[in-house]
Amino acid sequence: MRFKGWEAQRHNVAKMASKDTGTTVTTNLLSVLNDKSEWETPDTFNPGHFLDDQGQFLKKDAFLPFSAGKRSCLGEQLARMELFLFFTSLLQCFTFSPGAGDELRMEGQLGFTYAPRPYCMCATPR
Repeated sequence: MRFKGWEAQRHNVAKMASKDTGTTVTTNLLSVLNDKSEWETPDTFNPGHFLDDQGQFLKKDAFLPFSAGKRSCLGEQLARMELFLFFTSLLQCFTFSPGAGDELRMEGQLGFTYAPRPYCMCATPR
């Protein structure tokens, strides 16, 4: 598997973490998703990262929400379709705004995944 000039080979994986030991190896995508050489503003939400000069969708190789390689998420296509239908249905029915007195902070919290901090939203029917 190749990533921007780096190659991960079988001999780079310690024997104690190979498939015959039953060890689970996970990928840490935080570094590539926050790489300043890949993203103009990696620490802020910026839909412009995915648009070219004409405003058309631009596929970025550094965006790997479903991991990478042969063990990436098998349900990626289903998840993409479900998420699209779910969020378009919500946006058709509601207008979303921050809850009263709640300030939206874009920094997340690090755990097993990097997730947004909890906050209240107000959904107003259209």
